[in-house]
Amino acid sequence: MRRFPELSWSLSRHKTMLTCLRKYAYDYYVSHNGWLSGGDSLSRQAYRLKKITNLEMHFGSIVHDLIYQIIQNVLYDKEIPSQESVVDEVRHYLNKGFIESIRKEHLWNNRPKHYTMLHEIYYSQTNTLPEAKTKKITDRLHTTVKNFFASQSFADVLNKENMRFIESEKFRFMKVDGIKIFVVMDLVYKDLQQGRWVIVDWKTGKSSDEDRNQLALYALYLQQKYAIESLDEIIIRNEYLLEGTHVEHQLTTHDLVNVQRLYQISMEQMKNYLLDSNQNQPLPIDQFPMQDNPRICAHCNYQELCFPSGS
Repeated sequence: MRRFPELSWSLSRHKTMLTCLRKYAYDYYVSHNGWLSGGDSLSRQAYRLKKITNLEMHFGSIVHDLIYQIIQNVLYDKEIPSQESVVDEVRHYLNKGFIESIRKEHLWNNRPKHYTMLHEIYYSQTNTLPEAKTKKITDRLHTTVKNFFASQSFADVLNKENMRFIESEKFRFMKVDGIKIFVVMDLVYKDLQQGRWVIVDWKTGKSSDEDRNQLALYALYLQQKYAIESLDEIIIRNEYLLEGTHVEHQLTTHDLVNVQRLYQISMEQMKNYLLDSNQNQPLPIDQFPMQDNPRICAHCNYQELCFPSGS
């Protein structure tokens, strides 16, 4: 147990800092030790709110977990579920999350890591989800599962005799100047016929300009861990399950320089909000400015901390 968290870096942490510094403080500092029963009330509240998810994120998490399990089944010669059974499984977990949100808030309050709380339920204080959102997720469900089974990467998994699989959905990190940079790679394997490494990232939402940067960071990690001499040996691939397409990038040294530069600039900004950099002790919470865009605030987990009732 540490008084202050360890300073680390990830692309998601960087994006949070750019989106809202107050949320950044709650996510990475105030919520620290909030999982301990003896923690102070603010850290416990912040940790609880940090664990709130929304319907789109919950859907994406479920799909990622099931894809991981399907791939494990293939690699260990277990039965591969049908598309219909996977759709039913996703629907089951979506319904489970909804039921937990409306009926088990008392359990979530005490063990937020083990129960689901949907943002749409928590802050609306109703027992219904927006009809437009549920329709969108229902439409995505069938499309996403169908496109996964038809994807290039799943075809490669099925051709496992010619592939060497490394890791899937595991937390990994590399160190730069003593600071951990976390990466979570969905799927990594080496195509033994082509002699090239393939890094796959499953996307259940729309494409983003940040996708290439994310995979460049993964490639940097892979290159360091396995002493890969040439970037020509690495393919990075985004599988867009909503659209049924995939995009492959052949990275250049310029891509890696860009992501390293991004890390350096980002880390300098993060250190500006430290009172003691040796301990990673943050400045007081009021030194982390709040977001002034109501649209961003409307989707934030920390509304009740930033805008307590009656204030």
